[in-house]
Amino acid sequence: MRKISGKLTVFFENPFWVGIFENFENDNLSVCKVTFGSEPKEYEIYDFILKKFYNLRFSNEMKSNFNEKAKNPKRRQREIKKELQSKKFLKKSEEILKLQYEVNKKERKVKTKQEKELEKQKKFLLKQEKKKKKHRGK
Repeated sequence: MRKISGKLTVFFENPFWVGIFENFENDNLSVCKVTFGSEPKEYEIYDFILKKFYNLRFSNEMKSNFNEKAKNPKRRQREIKKELQSKKFLKKSEEILKLQYEVNKKERKVKTKQEKELEKQKKFLLKQEKKKKKHRGK
């Protein structure tokens, strides 16, 4: 059976408000970090989810031991309050975001290196063409 669940955590990370979307699908976790800027209102977050959720770029899926059964709402509220006070939430998500950042960084380096090499090749060919034109004129 396919099991899908999502979670959004909004917190203040100096100097901006940040939201971390966690997407759980069949024991896999993918994460996306969004910067809101000023403190978002509840209706702004809801609007963001409705309009921009499908345009978000989530990280690659990683295995997670996500086993959550339906809990009593009061118990869930107490757990959330405890989680926020301990400031230890999102460890796995932060780790995934760091890994994704490193992967993107490596891809960017490879891409820029290729672009520089291509530009260098174009300049070289242009110089060769100028040399040939110079010799033809004599």
